[in-house]
Amino acid sequence: MSDVSNSRLFEEFKGIQSIKDALIVLIKTEWNAEIVDELEKGCLRIASQYRISTKTVVVPGAVEIPLVAQLLAKENKHQAIICLGAVIRGETTHYNYVCEQVSEGCQRVMLDYSIPVIFGVLTTENEEQAQDRVGGAHGHKGKDAVDAAITMVNIVNQLTTKQDVSIGYY
Repeated sequence: MSDVSNSRLFEEFKGIQSIKDALIVLIKTEWNAEIVDELEKGCLRIASQYRISTKTVVVPGAVEIPLVAQLLAKENKHQAIICLGAVIRGETTHYNYVCEQVSEGCQRVMLDYSIPVIFGVLTTENEEQAQDRVGGAHGHKGKDAVDAAITMVNIVNQLTTKQDVSIGYY
């Protein structure tokens, strides 16, 4: 689990104060709403804590996430996109196709548009594993997604403004 409150980025990156001016878009699915809504709540709690503006776009399912992410990235108005969903294995191979399409699509948007696209889509064997990742035994992946977005926004800002990025490396 990540925790940006302990990050050296807050101490060393000159532009971190401007993160409050950032707009992070959440794309969430209607499918498995109980779990996805919890992911969103975790995102919104952390974003609110850092006074980061958010907006949420709802799509039917995980396969639809990359198209909306691409359209949002084209707008060039957002500093990061967080994709939220829960794909839970069923009895058919449909799970494999959905996971592959959404993960490859999100990665493509990130690389094509040079915007952080955070993959907050849970891909689990069962509902119990998904619940464990929204505040259970495995932390809260919604909170982790915002932490990753904040970190990536700052790293991208550093790289695009030619600041020293050594603090992002270990």
